[in-house]
Order: sequence, then C-alpha cells, then structure tokens
Amino acid sequence: MYFSLKDDSSSLRCVFFKQNNFRLGFEPESGMKVLGFGELSVYEPSGQYQLKVVRLKPFGVGELQLAFEQLKQRLADEGLFDPEHKRELPAFPATVGVITSDTGAAVRDIISVISRRCPPARVVLYPVRVQGEGAAGEIARAIESFGRWGEADVLIVGRGGGSIEDLWAFNEEVVARAIYNSAVPVVSAVGHETDYTIADLVADMRAPTPSAAAELVVPEVAELAAGINALAERMTRIVRDDLERAWQKVDSCERGLSPHRLAARLGEQGRQLSSLVRMMATCVNANLAANASRWNAMRRELSALNPAAVMERGFAVARGSDGALVRGAGQLSQGDSLELLLAEGRLDCRVEKVHLDTTSLASGNDLPPRFNHTQHTRHTRQHKPGVGE
Repeated sequence: MYFSLKDDSSSLRCVFFKQNNFRLGFEPESGMKVLGFGELSVYEPSGQYQLKVVRLKPFGVGELQLAFEQLKQRLADEGLFDPEHKRELPAFPATVGVITSDTGAAVRDIISVISRRCPPARVVLYPVRVQGEGAAGEIARAIESFGRWGEADVLIVGRGGGSIEDLWAFNEEVVARAIYNSAVPVVSAVGHETDYTIADLVADMRAPTPSAAAELVVPEVAELAAGINALAERMTRIVRDDLERAWQKVDSCERGLSPHRLAARLGEQGRQLSSLVRMMATCVNANLAANASRWNAMRRELSALNPAAVMERGFAVARGSDGALVRGAGQLSQGDSLELLLAEGRLDCRVEKVHLDTTSLASGNDLPPRFNHTQHTRHTRQHKPGVGE
C-alpha cells in the first residue's frame, strides 16, 4: 500500500508492505484519521523522506468496529440483508442442525429447550470452534456440510455472549456468504440480546440467545395436543348440530307425509346419516393410526440414537487427562492417565502400552465425518462426539 499522511501543514509519503498489512482488519480510505507506526527512511530515487509503516489503526474508533461497519455496508450494497431473501422456518422440523462449540453452554441450552418442547425432534451437532484463528472457516464449512447432507430441516448457528473480539468469527465475510448461500434455513443465535453480528443480519431469522433460537425452530408439543383436542371437540359439535337439524327436518316433514312416504324418506335419510357416520369414523381412525405410527417411529429412532444405549452394549467413552475425547491410540503415550465412562460408573486408568493399528471398530455412518447425533434426554454432562465415530 502506498499513501500519504497529511495534517494541516505537511504531508509524508508512506509505504505499507504486505508482510505487515495482511492482518489489517479495515480498509484505509481517503480522509480517514489514523495512527501510523513505523520507521523513517529515504526514498533514494527522489531523495524524499518516507515512512515504512508497520502498523496502522483508526484514530477515534476501534479497528474491529470500523471493519464491522465497512463489511456491513458492502454486504448491504450487494443485497445480502434484503428481506426478500429471508426464508420461512419449517413448522414441524424433524431434524435440527446445530453449529456451535460442543463444550459451551449454548449447546446444552439448545438441547434442553428442544427436548422439553418437542421430544420427537432430532438434534444433529456439528462441533466447531466459535472464536479464535480459523473459527470462521470451520463455521462456514459446517453450514456447507449440512447443505450437502440434505437431511436437516433448519440450522441454528451461534454461541454464548462475549466481547466483540470473542464474537468476531460471526462477523467474518466467509460466514456471512455461507449463511446466504445455505440450502437450509438458518437461525443466527450469537451472544446476548444486545449483541448484533453480520451473521444476525444475513440469517433467515435472528434469535437473541441460543435458548430463544431453540424455541423458535420447534413447536410446543403440548400446544399441538391442545389444538388437536380443540379440533376434535369442534368436529363433534358440528356433527351433533347437523344431526339435530336433520331430526328437526324429519319432524317437520312427518306431519305432511303419508306413512308410506314418511317411511321411505326416513329410510333414505337414515342411510345417508349412517354413511356419513361411517365416513367420519374411518377418517378419524385413519388419522389416529397414522399419527400413532409416526410417533412410534420417532420414538424408536430416538431410542436407537441414544448414546446410553450404545454404552449398555459394552462400549465406553475415553477422555484424556485434559478432558478431551480420545479417538485413537496415537493420542496417548505410555504412562498417560485417562478416564473411561461406562454405562454404569467410570474408571480412572493409566496407559501401560500403546498399540497402533489401522483396524477400526466404528460402524458406517451416513453423516459427514464430524456430525454427531444427540439424543434428547436429561444429562448431567454435555454430549460430545466420539461414540460411533
């Protein structure tokens, strides 16, 4: 970058080499007030002084805030925030994809709310880093992976609260464009209610917190049941009123009909009424059977995905001394401590010998490599990937 720094009475030529400016978080513009740090040198061809800049930052406004405003304006000009691009969320999602850290409070809150509101809904967690170097790229790849998988009905992308530096991964352009191009509707749930990020602006819907996002994406089963009962009562009332009107019509016609004609009319109306009752009974029974079959299938699927059921068959989850999941023998060395979580209790162990081989006991899975199924049950510890991977 070549530019000049000016004040009211002087001007100084500057050069800002790539090895120093590649981490610059904002785009320098004419007229912008900045602080420049560097060393003075002489540009020999013209014999002029110049400043070799090693650091440049805005004066009077934070660098991250300025970068946020510049990216926000550029994406707005491209139409990424336009309301016509926002999609409706599905009313009854069977699978909810969650993109967040597998160790934070956000994923626990989301699972708790969904398991309470809609137990049949399945949660699929794609664990990612939510802050620090490389976090934005992981979040973008997770969104794209869900789109390729094709079985998620809606995505929740987010994390708990923090400073603007903590939330910065959700202000990166790569995340904004991944959300905009997502094949699946996206709910952004970043930070607290007062926190706003670029991801919030481009997502199909913004939730103030991860818990609120979980409430937005799934219906309340109790409310649905109450609605079904209300419809059943209304149907019963309509049928009763129709029958009452039919009998009143029969009574009014009875006085003007001969016994023979009256019997014929009553027989015809009786057959029509019987046919109507049989049709209604068939429809009601068919709907009840279909709903019962669907609920039973969901329960069986949830039971099969329960990590506890896998552990009951003799499998265990291994964690290293730092609490991280152990996926391969190469992560450990002789003498290392580890913890084995069993279906009943846990074991504190020490590695006596490490055997490295290429044999895997993991079964096949139709999910991308980093997907994890999470069952909605009450747990005192957080679900983490590991079983079945």
